[in-house]
Amino acid sequence: MTVVRDIFDPVGLDALPWEHWAEPGRAGVELHRLYLTDDDAAGAAMITRMAPGAHGDLHEHLGHELILVLEGELRNDNGDRYRPGDLVIEEPGSVHRVSTVTGCTVLGVRHAATRPVG
Repeated sequence: MTVVRDIFDPVGLDALPWEHWAEPGRAGVELHRLYLTDDDAAGAAMITRMAPGAHGDLHEHLGHELILVLEGELRNDNGDRYRPGDLVIEEPGSVHRVSTVTGCTVLGVRHAATRPVG
């Protein structure tokens, strides 16, 4: 069992072990893995921290993904902006790219992997 206390407190999150998320199309993104299945196809949960100006890659969701914004502002390439307390549910087949101007931290739970687009 893993317990992350005060998940909305950035000071508490700083104490977690973070790793650079190095994949093509991503910049300024760190993650703390909560769980990851053996092949990533069956799902994963992570806390993702994006520096100001960071962005993810353009990708397609192969399953549902839930994203809870913990701090900062997350932007979707469709123009939507998500703030602390917003819960975003991506549907299978959705294609998007996220970014942040301010920096942000989110909790993400994927039920299946994503696939890069382009």
